[in-house]
Amino acid sequence: MQNPYPITSRYYGLEVSTREMADGRSVAYLRRRFAPSPERFATLEEHAMAEGERVDHIAARFLGDPEAFWRVCDANNVMKPEELELVGRVIRITLPEGIPGPTGG
Repeated sequence: MQNPYPITSRYYGLEVSTREMADGRSVAYLRRRFAPSPERFATLEEHAMAEGERVDHIAARFLGDPEAFWRVCDANNVMKPEELELVGRVIRITLPEGIPGPTGG
């Protein structure tokens, strides 16, 4: 089965598997997604969270897409966005996973 998720989704590229149920139905599901290591992300800048900010706000501001909140979570090694939503918490804004950052000279 083809993956139904767009390239911008955290689930894009995951294998779709099927399972035969006891009643004979075949149920499709996505294989487990493992969060990437934070070292796979090149930091562009850091941002200190302010009162009332949410990770989707940050994704919209820095990445141009509020639905890319999961990229901010992955880059900061958290599973739940609210873990980043603490006033004063400094979070990394990064390039997409695996894209090397600019080299200094």
